[in-house]
Amino acid sequence: MKRNIVVRMLIALVCLSVWPAMAEADVVSYAYEAVPLERAGIALHLDRVCVDGTEPDRHILLVHGVTYSSHEFDIDYEDYSLVRALARQGYAVWRLDIAGFGRSGAVEDGFLPDSDYAAEDIHAAVDRICALSGRSRIDLLGWSWGTVTASRCAAKYPEHIRRLVLYAPILCGIGVGAVTEPFHHNTWEHAAGDFQCTQPGVLDYSVADPVVIEMLCSSAWHYDGEASPNGGRRDICVDASQALIDLEEISAPTLVICGDSDPYLDYDRVNGVLDHLPEHSALEVIKGASHVAFLEKPYHRDFQDRLFRFLNDTRIAP
Repeated sequence: MKRNIVVRMLIALVCLSVWPAMAEADVVSYAYEAVPLERAGIALHLDRVCVDGTEPDRHILLVHGVTYSSHEFDIDYEDYSLVRALARQGYAVWRLDIAGFGRSGAVEDGFLPDSDYAAEDIHAAVDRICALSGRSRIDLLGWSWGTVTASRCAAKYPEHIRRLVLYAPILCGIGVGAVTEPFHHNTWEHAAGDFQCTQPGVLDYSVADPVVIEMLCSSAWHYDGEASPNGGRRDICVDASQALIDLEEISAPTLVICGDSDPYLDYDRVNGVLDHLPEHSALEVIKGASHVAFLEKPYHRDFQDRLFRFLNDTRIAP
């Protein structure tokens, strides 16, 4: 019995020594709410997450990438969920699935939701959030292809964007590729393809927790199924000389954040972003991290810390 008590005490001490946000995440409950939204005759999935029992006055919209939808921001394991981490920072966190993706309505033509089309979906969501919250401006975060779509929305409709976050920014074409099929064929292997490997086809479990990989792939299969629209993929599979984000058109303070081991990024362009962005913008490059830094074991907390530092910067007007 004494040995059992000692073991339990040791387990408790270990748990208490873990990063404080993990302990907080274990006891906090969250409220999820789906919000009706439609554009161009297609129902769009928009949901809101906040700490249960709160009414936050800060709002942020998260925009997904080119294949899989917004579920990736909410991996419910340990402290990996970016949605819940932002909610604990006092945000109402909104997630949008672009038309044809995830829980949004299907599209007949997979080339329809290209970057400009998706930017209008984002604008519809931002308008809806502003109307429901009574706020004139919100924060906007795009990841991967979501940086192309979110930046185009922010450039065209600057009056509603307080801060912009470009995470793993696709500043230019990722290389010429023939995208001839309107829908991408999704596979379990493809869903795991952004995680780092020790060698081709062998995932590096020192960087990515196998539970996180399994949960992401399971969610992708559940929400995105066998196919995703290819309009955005066709946009980005062009020569690297073709710019996809016009930084000069962005007026909101912007955080550009990425890992330094991301195969999709042009680091010459990344390193020069502050020459083209407005005052109070920032560049954060996480050494060793990849395209999925926010889900990597050694880097996800560093990613969150750097993101929160920008979002909590008091120099930026509310």
